Amino acid sequence: MLLRQMTATKWVGEAEEGATALALVEKLQPDIILMDLYMPQMSELETMKALKEKRNETPVIILTTYNEDDLMIQGLSLGAKGYLLKDTSHENLFRTIESALRGEALLQPEITARVFANVSKKEPEHEQHEDTSILTEKERIILQSVARGLRSKEIAFDMGISERTVKAHLTNIYNKLGVDSRSEAVAVSLERGILHL
Repeated sequence: MLLRQMTATKWVGEAEEGATALALVEKLQPDIILMDLYMPQMSELETMKALKEKRNETPVIILTTYNEDDLMIQGLSLGAKGYLLKDTSHENLFRTIESALRGEALLQPEITARVFANVSKKEPEHEQHEDTSILTEKERIILQSVARGLRSKEIAFDMGISERTVKAHLTNIYNKLGVDSRSEAVAVSLERGILHL
């Protein structure tokens, strides 16, 4: 795999199924986890749920050959910091890893568009707007920018506010939505109709 060739990273372990992955994560304490959607015995989603229950905050990036919107949305709802197909470019992979290590989610524009489209198809029009008042207008603008893959510094520049103010707004957003990360905030807000295409 490409990551084994990266001089700036060290490959510390590999597991073919979820239970082994959980044990390795606990033992090796990696900085980041790349996880396939399909693993025998214990699925990727079950593994991510177990990590969340253990309060393990190691960033997870879903790296898969499967292009399935429902699974992608579920993975992002569970806190994945990115979702990449295995044929993604080196640049996309490295940028996603760097963002995840900073605690940020980085979704490629095509992934964000598919998430929006998928949620829009599933929800009746009257349900899509019922939770929009939970966030202020500024918080919705920031969340929309996060969904487009912008970093806090870029959002601050675009809005003419400080990066610290952006982070304070993000903390408020997390508290209001009951989430812990950018990717969860985007996924939950899409499911609840707070964000739209």
